[in-house]
Amino acid sequence: MNLKSLFNLVKELYDTPEGGFIPLHEPRFLGNEKKYLNECIDSGFVSSVGEFVNQFEREIAKFCGSKYAVATSNGTSALHAILHAIGVDQDCEVITQSLSFIATSNAIAYTGATPVYVDVDLDTLSLSPTALEEFLHNNAQKLETHTINKHTHKVIKACVPMHTFGHPARIEEIAKICKEWNIILVEDSAESLGSYFLKNGVQTHTGLEGVASALSFNGNKTITSGGGGAILTDDEALAKKLKHITTTAKAPHPYEYYHDMLGFNYRLPNLNAALALAQLEQLPSFLSSKLEVAKSYEEFCGKNGIEFIHAREGTMPNFWLNAIKLEDKAQRDDFLTQSNANGIMTRPIWYLNHQNPMYKHCQNDGLKNSIYLQDRIVNLPSSARIKI
Repeated sequence: MNLKSLFNLVKELYDTPEGGFIPLHEPRFLGNEKKYLNECIDSGFVSSVGEFVNQFEREIAKFCGSKYAVATSNGTSALHAILHAIGVDQDCEVITQSLSFIATSNAIAYTGATPVYVDVDLDTLSLSPTALEEFLHNNAQKLETHTINKHTHKVIKACVPMHTFGHPARIEEIAKICKEWNIILVEDSAESLGSYFLKNGVQTHTGLEGVASALSFNGNKTITSGGGGAILTDDEALAKKLKHITTTAKAPHPYEYYHDMLGFNYRLPNLNAALALAQLEQLPSFLSSKLEVAKSYEEFCGKNGIEFIHAREGTMPNFWLNAIKLEDKAQRDDFLTQSNANGIMTRPIWYLNHQNPMYKHCQNDGLKNSIYLQDRIVNLPSSARIKI
């Protein structure tokens, strides 16, 4: 592999002087961020109530094509709130992928439920519908209204695929399987804001196939509010419940504090929403810039015999993090060492969730593809360029 040429390409993309550091993904504040933050401060509404929260919810729902959005403190709280709202608890299991950031499993565990890990596809890096169907046929029993795990006798309540690095999963196939098995589909769309797939010939945003989905606006995401997340759903009753429980389930009253169910302090502060709204205004240009970066990487990789994780046919990922697949773990480790030593931040894929001590006991299907990818995937710098 011609590492020097690749390193030069990265430096050219980000117009970095010799010796300058290139982060994996840094935020770009190029629009109304300071203006809206000052307006928010001047208003006095900087906590979980304010017009920026309301406006951001309307605008993020409009952008993604969902009927409702509920802004939350981060993507993990968004996913936890959804799972809690649909009745996931200690008597349940939730199928997900081990190849994911740990927050996916943590949100499941917060409810008291147990994650069950099913393998991913090699091209999407996301939950495999083939592996899901095979797991269910081998390990589950479908009853009239729900499905149970034949080994643990717990209800398999939900399935949470994650759109890895912004590449859409085969979500329509997964949705069909979940419907057949009476399993509730919840999408972890934390990484896929601005990612689309073709549905009946129409570009459709990720996060709309399940009963709800979770987005993240962490500092390293495509847009950021510092922290922050959001829930997307088309279910009005669920949206109202989620808005209620994420604001500590306080019953409406001008001064009495009565809480009618278990709630969480998960609402996005108005201050963060002001930042998020300014970022959302720039999202189309960010996506255009990131696509330009991805095409440069893909062209280079094609000429140099490197496998680039490209857009699957019928999809348009946001290329949140560009990824290449190397020959083996030894080559991966050498690449990581050399790139980071040259001031170019690269990283491997996460430790698989089931390899962390709190999830080692969880059932899995062998996770052959997940383990294979873990040894080979590397993320390249993927920020939107300054000149956009």
